[in-house]
Amino acid sequence: MDTPELQAPRRIVSLVPSTTESVCAMGAAERLVGCTRYCTEPGAALLGVPRVGGTKNPDLDAVLRLKPDLVIGNAEENRDEDLEYLGARAPLLVQTPCTVAAALADLQAMAERLDAVAAAAPHVAQIAAQLAEPRPAASSRVYYAIWRKPWMTVAADTFVADVLRLCGARPVESDGSGRYPELAPADAVAAGVDLVLLASEPWEFDAAQRDEVAAAAVFGDAPVRLVDGRDFCWHGVRMAAGLPRARAAVASADRAAR
Repeated sequence: MDTPELQAPRRIVSLVPSTTESVCAMGAAERLVGCTRYCTEPGAALLGVPRVGGTKNPDLDAVLRLKPDLVIGNAEENRDEDLEYLGARAPLLVQTPCTVAAALADLQAMAERLDAVAAAAPHVAQIAAQLAEPRPAASSRVYYAIWRKPWMTVAADTFVADVLRLCGARPVESDGSGRYPELAPADAVAAGVDLVLLASEPWEFDAAQRDEVAAAAVFGDAPVRLVDGRDFCWHGVRMAAGLPRARAAVASADRAAR
């Protein structure tokens, strides 16, 4: 007997900000019945969409009261126990890409699940074109800061690290464990750091903090730059415009460092 095809979901709850943006960009905003308080893009399309808490502490009962026929999560953004609980009670799609290529495949898979392949096609084409370009040799050693108290960066097997490699950079190595290890500035200097990128999320680095860090020479003489974290860590449709911006940000900072 043939397995019946899944019907395109009509009631979607997204627990991932970048996925919420993708759902809307693929013309399915009217099917979005719930999202997290951190889901901010696209702003106008999310007006009136019920909020179900944060990515790490969603109100699971509130999610289920929305009667979703698809909950979309991410194993890094969301806790395993929450995904397991929801997956036992509602259709669940978990996407946790660690490379740009995997993120593109996930976007295509989500477009198929939502019956939105045509709407996703322009974004898919732009991302595929970025992947098809030769990657520049990884020269700059970059400390990509995601947190300050304590200082934390990204490991080599993360999505952010793959974006950095796409930009012709590589993350400074850390002896710490985990995908987002602690790495003190002094240790980064000892390992060799050419450029420091202060991301806008999850820690919200701003111009005042950048100037403070640079003035104190926390990272030695390495240039310190602010970047939009969404261009480096949001997968989904964001990659279409975000990857070129990330490349430009790294290239500009790299030139300034020489």
